Amino acid sequence: MSEPGEQSTATAQQDPRPSVAPPPKHRTMRTRVRHFRARVRSKPKANKAWRLGIGILGTIVLILGVIAIPYPGPGWLIVFAGLGILATEFAWAGRLLRFARRHYDRWMAWVGRQHVVVKCLLGLLTCAIVLVTLWLLGAPYLLAKVVGLGHWTWLQSPFA
Repeated sequence: MSEPGEQSTATAQQDPRPSVAPPPKHRTMRTRVRHFRARVRSKPKANKAWRLGIGILGTIVLILGVIAIPYPGPGWLIVFAGLGILATEFAWAGRLLRFARRHYDRWMAWVGRQHVVVKCLLGLLTCAIVLVTLWLLGAPYLLAKVVGLGHWTWLQSPFA
């Protein structure tokens, strides 16, 4: 006879119940996040603080994305990330995100259908926007001073 806490091999082989696998980690994490958010929502002050924090973080990311749009790199991706952060707490941000993605996709499809001349003109327009913003920030004059051309005052920003 076996010990009280042990199961005999015959009983273990006859157990008709299949072994239950643990749930996938992503589901567990999602559940944890939902429970955490529900606990925060149940406390008015914590909920306000959470929404304020998400609002500030999403706004900062969104502003950085808007600034980065004309420059090489993931400007629009940063904009969509900022709107995505805001959309976790604010319904208006979700609507704006869907609107922006729809129009971005339409714009990119339109540009893709254009003649190479139009694409080059759009590239030149983007370069002009980058140069103007760099000039407004004073970057060309700073570079000119570094290489010994500080007398080129026409490179100075009007805000300097």
